[in-house]
Amino acid sequence: MEGFEGARVVITGAGGGLGRVLVARFAAAGARVVACDIEGAELAQEGIAERHRFDLRDLGATRAALGAILAGGAPAVVVANAGWTRAETLVMLDPARLRAEMDLNFTAAAEITLGCARAMRGASGNRAIVAISSVNALSHHGNPAYSAAKAALMAWVRALAVEEGPHGIRANSVVPASIRTGAWEERLARDPAILERLRAIYPLGRIVTPDEVASAVLFLASPLASGITGTSLLVDAGLVAGNLPFLDAIR
Repeated sequence: MEGFEGARVVITGAGGGLGRVLVARFAAAGARVVACDIEGAELAQEGIAERHRFDLRDLGATRAALGAILAGGAPAVVVANAGWTRAETLVMLDPARLRAEMDLNFTAAAEITLGCARAMRGASGNRAIVAISSVNALSHHGNPAYSAAKAALMAWVRALAVEEGPHGIRANSVVPASIRTGAWEERLARDPAILERLRAIYPLGRIVTPDEVASAVLFLASPLASGITGTSLLVDAGLVAGNLPFLDAIR
């Protein structure tokens, strides 16, 4: 995809299943990828120009890392990709888990995107922020703290779009449903029939791939989307469009 040659692109969660695909896709498009993840995450792949390791749940470490990133210059693109959840239902939440999931999935992303946006104001050319939200932000599929954080992230992106638009900075969200990353391969190993059961609720009959989500990110980050800001692009195999089990129930 054109528009990224020599562009500095910051990607959080770069060592995860989607993160690795984003790194590869942006690097293949000519970007200088600034990869961010926690200690121990795999950041050895080709195409990474800079590596920054820090825990998004640690606000001090996040701010220090942001300073180190911006010391290298304002990025052209920021992809707030990192996400994590362990509390499947409300009964699994306690104050510490709630705070940790909100910090990782929203507060740190807000800190990084705003800090980068301020640095990007004086630059020229294509400048974009893309946040990875989730269909959990739109309807409840479990993981209540994660869902609340992702909904907050979508609202934050709209604020960035409106208030940073006059500076030429665009901000959008990509909203995937379940993505077939390594975590799903582990689930399939435990329960090979799980995808067949999921087929009943996804209009396309499957969950989406990391490449499909990455394609949406690259589009929104690129000059091809120069007139698009403040939007949320679903990449969910049709999950949010309707309710297949309901249709089956009334046939």
